[in-house]
Amino acid sequence: MTSKPARLRKAVLPVAGLGTRVLPGTKTTPKELLNVVDRPILSYIVEEAREAGIEHIVFVTGRSKGAIEDYFDHQIELEAQLEAKGKTAILEMMNAELAKAGEMSFTRQMQPKGLGHAVWCARDIIGHEPFAVMLPDVIVDGQPGALKQLVDVYEETGGNLIGVESVDIADAHKYGIVDPASRDGNRITMQGMVEKPAPGTAPSNLSIAGRYILQPEIFDLLATQERGAGGEIQLTDAMDRLMHEQSFTAVEYAGVTHDCGDKIGLLRANVALALKRPDLGEAARKAISALL
Repeated sequence: MTSKPARLRKAVLPVAGLGTRVLPGTKTTPKELLNVVDRPILSYIVEEAREAGIEHIVFVTGRSKGAIEDYFDHQIELEAQLEAKGKTAILEMMNAELAKAGEMSFTRQMQPKGLGHAVWCARDIIGHEPFAVMLPDVIVDGQPGALKQLVDVYEETGGNLIGVESVDIADAHKYGIVDPASRDGNRITMQGMVEKPAPGTAPSNLSIAGRYILQPEIFDLLATQERGAGGEIQLTDAMDRLMHEQSFTAVEYAGVTHDCGDKIGLLRANVALALKRPDLGEAARKAISALL
């Protein structure tokens, strides 16, 4: 009998990045706390994690990122003022985002050595169990959320999973790209992956899109992983090594991806998600139309 995969309880959110692509807005405000419509990018990511059944979120932070921890804590004076003024709807919305007891941990990445190194920094909190990785500047507008879609597959297959989406093959050199062996619907058996392949050498147009479910053996590989693309310790390189020992499945999730670490991507996310809001959509449409 095939054993059931170990339950997925934890997620790593690497939030130590400097947000250089959206400067100067990130000079004093963490990139992850930039607004999309009326709440921070990170609010959408945490909501997606909770929907997928994640019980413990590990934030890998850096210097000047203390505001992230504060965002998920009580703001006593503000809450008291909202309650006194009868603004219960916004107060309830804020309270819903608060961290539950023991739900969130924060650990430091002392040096900017890349995504792989950031994930490795969470090793002691994760322990020896599977975990998710969610890039905190990538909002996926999907129903259900992208991570929930991966979890649904993981509960059937176990192993390691990577969320992917199709991109223009001419742009494949900008992304991590998977090398598919076979496909069954939205599930792709992988035989390799490469981080930012040279133009014209990409094995497919399926880009790694910021959602992963990984087995804990990845930590041993990250501990010895040499620097790769960009002079950084790349998670993709360690996953490629782990693929020699464990199964990897790419899942082409349903949803629209917004790269909010890019100025135009952040703008597109604001427009797209505002237009979908029942309370703001019509007003947003009129305001945008008036500018065109």
